[in-house]
Amino acid sequence: MYATCPKCGYTHNKAEKGMAACPACGLVYSKWLKSIAASDEVTVTSSTAAPSAAVTVLSELLFPAKPNVTPLEVAGYGVIWIGLAIWGWHFIAMDWQSAEIMRSFFHNVDLIFHEAGHILFMPFGRFMMFLGGSLFQVLLPLIFVVAFLWVNKDAFAASVCLWWAGQSLMDVAPYIADARALRLPLLGGGTGADTPGRHDWAYLLRQMGLLEQDTRIAAAVDFIGSGVLLIALVWGLYMLRVYYRAAMN
Repeated sequence: MYATCPKCGYTHNKAEKGMAACPACGLVYSKWLKSIAASDEVTVTSSTAAPSAAVTVLSELLFPAKPNVTPLEVAGYGVIWIGLAIWGWHFIAMDWQSAEIMRSFFHNVDLIFHEAGHILFMPFGRFMMFLGGSLFQVLLPLIFVVAFLWVNKDAFAASVCLWWAGQSLMDVAPYIADARALRLPLLGGGTGADTPGRHDWAYLLRQMGLLEQDTRIAAAVDFIGSGVLLIALVWGLYMLRVYYRAAMN
């Protein structure tokens, strides 16, 4: 069957050609072939099962069913989603260059955590202290996303927090764009031009050598924030569908 044994490398002579087993090590070729075929089958099964298992775990994490959900709860979630959709579209439609979003009610919410971020990141140096304000106002809602998914298994609440993260990114965009102009009023009074060294993004972009790119960076941040907000709305709408089906069963 084999001219050379695949196990020990023994070379058959003319009289031994066609033998079913290796005369040197005793390997039965037919059994060896079956074991190789079985091993290949296990490998293929394992390779296809691994992605399938990963998809299942990810699906269960991002789209968990809510046990014992009632139609009234689903209706309440629906009202919240409609409100976020209207409010979110209002934010997306705003001109970030006019800093209109920073005059909205939600800016005051973001501002609380922005200022807290400066204090939290102060031990990590001057650069991180300046960055910490904008970083923390975006990072905090993302932390809530993970908490609601991992601890509460509540994907709709997680989608609301993701909506907040998108809005918060959009809120940062006008501040970035103001790095050279220094016209926006700062907390405590005055503008960046009145009090040099207080404007977060003027300092940050200057340190990174990107001050001339402030408006481009701001446009990208606003675009990403809009995308995150829309993804959150789609996610929330899908979870409403999941909850509705569970409530009707």
